[in-house]
Amino acid sequence: MAPDSILTEARRVLSLEGDALHRLSETIPADFAPAVQAILDTRGRVVVSGIGKSGHIGNKITATLASTGTPAYFVHPSEASHGDLGMITAQDICLLISNSGETAELGDLIAYTQRFSIPVIGISSREGSTLMRAARYKLTLPPVAEACGIGMAPTTSTTMTLALGDALAVCLMAQRGFAPEDFHVFHPGGKLGAQMMRVTDLMHKGEALPLVAANAPMSDVLLTMTSKGFGMAGVLSDGRLSGVISDGDLRRHMDGLMDRKAHQIATANPVTISQDSLAAQALAVMNQRKIGALFVVDDTGAPVGILHLHDCLRAGVA
Repeated sequence: MAPDSILTEARRVLSLEGDALHRLSETIPADFAPAVQAILDTRGRVVVSGIGKSGHIGNKITATLASTGTPAYFVHPSEASHGDLGMITAQDICLLISNSGETAELGDLIAYTQRFSIPVIGISSREGSTLMRAARYKLTLPPVAEACGIGMAPTTSTTMTLALGDALAVCLMAQRGFAPEDFHVFHPGGKLGAQMMRVTDLMHKGEALPLVAANAPMSDVLLTMTSKGFGMAGVLSDGRLSGVISDGDLRRHMDGLMDRKAHQIATANPVTISQDSLAAQALAVMNQRKIGALFVVDDTGAPVGILHLHDCLRAGVA
């Protein structure tokens, strides 16, 4: 195929799937809101199942639900028929996916839910299918052609199913009041986890803090700056951070430096940050002010930590 033909085909597919999502947004199933409420009311977990392409989509929906505050797990329908039905309890709710609604492998799972009165949310394109007749909450997809050239490969239908699963997860997040700090609990690793780290997660504290009294001689200040390794020292007055001495402050006061006290060369009203701030915010402040470290203070202005630029970079905060 010529490049122009390839791009034309790609645009056709994307346009068709985009139109399908727009149609779905305008015809959200009537059972959608009740399904969300049913999940919120569930004492157990959301059990997701499907096979083939529906199974792959189901796995992604499961992962999205679990990582956004809705306990969920995926059960393969074939494994369910060979013992994994025992993983499903009467406190759970099942989300079963089948475009045709007649997937044979879901038969035992459907029968099990009916036998033990486990509520079912069904996602299918066929309202009168076996799955949808058994479902208490019917999330029927609008009739839209598949995007493949022969109209058979699951493409448009799987896109709509995935989007509907995202809509479920996001609505549940909103109803639960799921906050950024909750997101960090479920995403401690990788880039997302780094972006959600708090200053308190990375800061140095206790004996590591380079602190001197306001009337400390410069010999003590230099010793503290050298031994602590942050290139700066915090000056304490009545337990509060009243100033900061940096390498730049030392250079600016070279004449008679050793005859002075800490408070005489310190920069007053230093830039600080709270321990509850995001590490990314602290990094932004350091970049903006062109400084290599920040003191962390509590509500009274007392220093409780220090955060270095390299701490953020090592943690992947950027």
